[in-house]
Amino acid sequence: MTAAPLRLDPDRFFPLEPSARECARALYQTVAELPILSPHGHTDPVWFADNKPFDNATEVFLAPDHYVLRMLYSQGIALEELGVAARAGGPVADPRSAWRRFAENYHLFRATPSRLWLDHVFHDVFGLRQRLCAETADDYFDRIGAALARPEFAPRAVLERFKVEFLATTEGALDALSAHDRLRATPWARRITTTFRPDDVIDPDTPDFAANLAALADLTGADVARWSGYLDALRTRRAYFRARGALATDHGPASARTANLTPARAQALLDACLSGTADAADRELFRAQMLTEMALMSVEDGMVMQLHAGSWRNHNPQLFARFGANRGADIPQALDYVSALKPLLDRFGNDSRLSLIVFTLDEAAYARELAPLAGHYPCLKLGPAWWFHDSPEGMLRYRRQITETAGFYNTTGFNDDTRALFSIPARHDVARRIDCRFLAELVSEGRLDRDEAFELAYELAYGLSFSSYRLGQCLRRTPAPRIDG
Repeated sequence: MTAAPLRLDPDRFFPLEPSARECARALYQTVAELPILSPHGHTDPVWFADNKPFDNATEVFLAPDHYVLRMLYSQGIALEELGVAARAGGPVADPRSAWRRFAENYHLFRATPSRLWLDHVFHDVFGLRQRLCAETADDYFDRIGAALARPEFAPRAVLERFKVEFLATTEGALDALSAHDRLRATPWARRITTTFRPDDVIDPDTPDFAANLAALADLTGADVARWSGYLDALRTRRAYFRARGALATDHGPASARTANLTPARAQALLDACLSGTADAADRELFRAQMLTEMALMSVEDGMVMQLHAGSWRNHNPQLFARFGANRGADIPQALDYVSALKPLLDRFGNDSRLSLIVFTLDEAAYARELAPLAGHYPCLKLGPAWWFHDSPEGMLRYRRQITETAGFYNTTGFNDDTRALFSIPARHDVARRIDCRFLAELVSEGRLDRDEAFELAYELAYGLSFSSYRLGQCLRRTPAPRIDG
């Protein structure tokens, strides 16, 4: 059996109506080659610090990508068959066997974002011209492996090839950041930075929370059993991250609830959390207060605050027990934002020193809550369609639900939020094409002038991310392309 050809339609995602398609194509041509800003992601900083070549296709495309793992797992394919080792050990497929298992099930990804991203990488990065399937699995594995051994596929060279101008990784509050320390001796010192993710020391539902606070005390010398000492310890860790280039914090609670408690009430909650006597309501209130405290610290030190709420993490307890986190079992849930964010906004909503970027997995909240909030409060901006909605249809739903109320300039452009290095250009390309489609439709409907659409295409692809994440602290802004005619 001959494998089908692998082709990428140059007009993919553009409107069908001819004049709108022509406009989308013209817009896209001005932004397609702009540098990539990746201000929030989960790639491993060790890749860039050590700059060692990747070993094989399985390491690059299967191991880090929970989107791929979850789809295959949903069809009854054991993670061990995909090269993922269980915590307790046991047999696991070798990389080639795991790749073959993936390839023979590649049809499962038809019309999914993963398929769009993967085909883009296979075609444009590795020059493959036949579709991945059981018959082409070994050819893919061998050709990708041979390419990865070449110097131009080393991690830093890949970033250069992809025109990644800035990339942020994400590390927990207790991380020593040794990889970022090694990067400080390279030309990438200000272009690859960390992000402060303190969930491990501010969420009392985190496993070993009390032990984590003991480690926080050891790192900072603070008395974390006292409320003021605990907050001082967090400020110390934020300063440690900032010294290594961090421009932002990231927070992933289950809800967006915030609180504004007295120090005495906060101390009582801290006591209960440390002693193990806090009930679920106490722990939720403690998390809520800590989001407000993080906002205060962002006002003080200027770090952009990102709030990624709405995921029920590790929804499959058996899978989590066997394999740990980030295996594709995080599930969206409905959220409230208007009342949940009010205590924080009562204190800081009118303070432009705070830059709070809110992401959601609850699309029902876009038009009803988030767009009106972002369209009013100076501190608040909306992050892009995220995670399950980082897709052509998800991006279009996002733009259509928020633009009339929040506009474009209360959003932050695109960030890829990826663990898979080679997916970065593909994901940004999809976002740029979809935004150009949306703008072209507005032009064709007489709702936006063509010259404004060209200005917005640049802002959505580059400018809004640059300004929202305050990247002028470490980069010179790439100007908008000149548009003739």
